[in-house]
Amino acid sequence: MPLTERQWPSSRITAAPLWVPVDLRDGNQALAEPMDPERKRRFFELMVAMGYKEIEVGYPSASQTDFDFVRLIGTAGLAPEDVTIVVFTPARRDLIERTVESVAGLTNDVVIHMYTATAPVWRDVVLGRSRAEVAELIRAGGRDILELAGDRENIRFEFSPEVFMLTEPDYVLEVCDSMTTLWDAAPQRPVILNLPATVEVATPNVYADQIEYMHRNLARRDSVILSVHPHNDRGTGIACAELAVLAGAQRVEGCIFGNGERTGNVDIATLALNLHAQGVDPMIDFSDIDAIRRTVEYCTRMPVPERHPYVGDLVYTAFSGTHQDAIKKGFAEHRERAARMGRSEREIAWQVPYLPIDPADVGRSYDAVIRVNSQSGKGGIAYLLHTEYGLELPRRLQIDFAHHVQRHTDDSGAEISAETLLELLTATYLPDPDRILLSDCVIRAEEVELTVTVDDRTREFRVPLTAPTESLAAALASAGADIEVLTVTHQTRPDGTAVAYLEYRGAGKTRWAIGFGETTVEAALHAVIGAAEAVLPERRPVRVH
Repeated sequence: MPLTERQWPSSRITAAPLWVPVDLRDGNQALAEPMDPERKRRFFELMVAMGYKEIEVGYPSASQTDFDFVRLIGTAGLAPEDVTIVVFTPARRDLIERTVESVAGLTNDVVIHMYTATAPVWRDVVLGRSRAEVAELIRAGGRDILELAGDRENIRFEFSPEVFMLTEPDYVLEVCDSMTTLWDAAPQRPVILNLPATVEVATPNVYADQIEYMHRNLARRDSVILSVHPHNDRGTGIACAELAVLAGAQRVEGCIFGNGERTGNVDIATLALNLHAQGVDPMIDFSDIDAIRRTVEYCTRMPVPERHPYVGDLVYTAFSGTHQDAIKKGFAEHRERAARMGRSEREIAWQVPYLPIDPADVGRSYDAVIRVNSQSGKGGIAYLLHTEYGLELPRRLQIDFAHHVQRHTDDSGAEISAETLLELLTATYLPDPDRILLSDCVIRAEEVELTVTVDDRTREFRVPLTAPTESLAAALASAGADIEVLTVTHQTRPDGTAVAYLEYRGAGKTRWAIGFGETTVEAALHAVIGAAEAVLPERRPVRVH
């Protein structure tokens, strides 16, 4: 790496880079089951709501689904006018034509992102071309883009030398400069040069040196937006991105929670909240991180791990008694300091041991932290329920149930047994039916036939097998049992019975209900019945639709 007197080690990040989520393209192509149009739309709307101003939405020349989704953004007006739409294409004329066709109806600013692999092994083994031939292939693609879209004022251009991190510095500099010349990069219409660590092969400082070399040597630097796209093969993608920003990068491509090929793309949520922890505005709204997680999990069909930074179920929890003690003391000092200063607790600097950010900043409560910790020394609730009864409670339900266990043990002063735990669990989340009863449930090929009695009034109706819980909840809303289904987790116990754990919002609170049945569908419907009965108001005329 021909870099001396590197400057990035003494730099500081004082402002957020431009974040560009690639969940709908790079992340989507890494899914075992790519997103359908409804999931893509829901994910896109989430990213808009979070405040992203540039979003890579697909690879329209690769599939009809991606092509149609790009067209839908324009025809349905999904993108606010201040959101830039990015589309991805190889440097091949027929695919560039298809890509340009996909954005024909968009009035938003558009970035056409062209890529070609430039590293020696890729040139020799994959492309079978020399340095000069690959450079000409890239320039030919650039000329095609100019011919097909260069006269549209709302279109700008991006070039990625794929496998940048393994490409000779002089060669990649030459290729990038040729593209900014070809596309006539100017301050009023800058070109994006995206330099990916397509496969992480070195320590983050090496990548930072590579980025700084380009930053200091690129022609037309004031007309270039320098972008990075780290992957996570060595587990240091986040460090690569942070050091790259120190080295001159202005833009970061990644996925919200790090989804992507192999070990994933760089994790934008962690990067953004790392800045927040240092007092820098990340310019993205993570104030309800659990709602974001639920949407991402639904769209990708992949769970976010419990230890994932900032969003995992366990990241604000300390099981160690010494950690618990320090956190409690930190909370107390925080409150006292706010009182001394005559300010609210939210207005003063956060300095609580073991918690790098205030959980409330991402929508988590303090009670969740303290409740789990207070329970941690009283006997392995989840372990006993699993080993004795085959119940595998979701982590958030364990946290909620711990509060009830704590109250029970505080009242009785006795050690709690597995049998008592089960009695307490069923009394809390599975009360005997009183006003709402599911008396019959017949599962057909595409629907479920139900017989439901509410306050002695019985009706039979059908719900689709694809969304039985949501449909039953909607049917019961007319009876005053207004609940919003948040998550449903199923399991089949060793004895063959099915269990459903329902997380729902009702009467302004997030709650849980449990259902049992011969099938997971039946169990989930019983859980909905229990949830509805818990929020049903008294003495109200009822009618089920």
